[in-house]
Amino acid sequence: MTAPTCRHCRTPLTEPILDLGHAPPSNAYLRAQDLSRPEKHFPLRIRICPGCLLVQTEDFTCADELFDSDYAYFSSTSTGWLRHAAEYVAMITARLELGPQSQVIEIASNDGYLLRNFVSRAIPCLGIEPTASTAGAARKFGIPTLERFFGAELGAELAAQGQAADLLIGNNVYAHVPDINDVTRGMAIVLKPQGVITLEFPHLMRLIEFNQFDTIYHEHFSYFSLLSVVRIFEAHGLRIFDVEELPTHGGSLRIFGCHADAGHADTGAVAGLLAVEAQRGLDRVASYETLQARAEAARNDLLRFLLDAHAAGQSVAAYGAAAKGNTILNFAGIRPDLLPYVCDAAPSKQGKFMPGSHIPIVAPEALRANRPDYVLILPWNIAAEVREQLADLAAAGTRFVTAIPELRIL
Repeated sequence: MTAPTCRHCRTPLTEPILDLGHAPPSNAYLRAQDLSRPEKHFPLRIRICPGCLLVQTEDFTCADELFDSDYAYFSSTSTGWLRHAAEYVAMITARLELGPQSQVIEIASNDGYLLRNFVSRAIPCLGIEPTASTAGAARKFGIPTLERFFGAELGAELAAQGQAADLLIGNNVYAHVPDINDVTRGMAIVLKPQGVITLEFPHLMRLIEFNQFDTIYHEHFSYFSLLSVVRIFEAHGLRIFDVEELPTHGGSLRIFGCHADAGHADTGAVAGLLAVEAQRGLDRVASYETLQARAEAARNDLLRFLLDAHAAGQSVAAYGAAAKGNTILNFAGIRPDLLPYVCDAAPSKQGKFMPGSHIPIVAPEALRANRPDYVLILPWNIAAEVREQLADLAAAGTRFVTAIPELRIL
């Protein structure tokens, strides 16, 4: 069998580093009528490129199967994420001195959760969002939105139409891109000569450090170190001149990029973080070899907890029908007999079922109608926010549980 090749540099991917079995796409939520129909499952494995060190999934499906008109993730569901977006817009508007003559473009603008902040400042903006449900929600905020996938072709169209970007934003989308070269080339094309790109994505260093294997799913095609993104940008005539470490999604990076010959001075932060990554071994393939055993240990601990609770007659419910939750539930083979339901605040998910596990998704009010002994918080990155929202349950005796990086009963 021929080895797959790296999505960036085309080097053969001979180094598998983590196998999570077979699973359906993590955001392919099911309706009741779907439960009696065949469900697509794909291998969920990641490999590391020995050439450019890009960590990536093996390709078994394509983007239009993952991000269709029923795609159910709406960014504005999380109040913490809305606050994060508002703070970013205030910062970047001041830093780049954006105003009515500027042009802001966001790739994967979702439901307009971020661009609405530019609209309120009368700064021209354009959202690019391929899924109909979220694009429609953005238009209700008065945000111009193109319902397309972004790449070099669209970048050239926008530039030709006079819509080149002073600021090009991509928050938690770069990892979702199957053709990383096409999208990066498109960013270079649509960016003004002195324009700035900001991208946010989970940091591979934190995934390794905190055993965040549940952030691996088919919709995430790549897992980035700063080193790998620097190499991808350089291949397309772009330069990263600044980087910030963020707490979002368990540890993310916000990179600031520009054309290689643009006038933005390097801050020194890029060199500093590259040195830290080298100290942690991210520039060596051998450093990734512990991922499998650590993922299996976390899976086994969660299964043991659920089995013990079931045997003791204790009730367990879950909160947050997030993609990362689907990864661990399917890896562990957890079904409704051990976890009878998952609560989620997003109306678009309520009444549906988790892919693979077929666990029903209900409104959070179910927790108060029948208070469980434990609530398993699947999106551990917003555990503090969830515990605050459910403080009344804690006061009544419910305990909270997270499974990553290891099982914790809070």
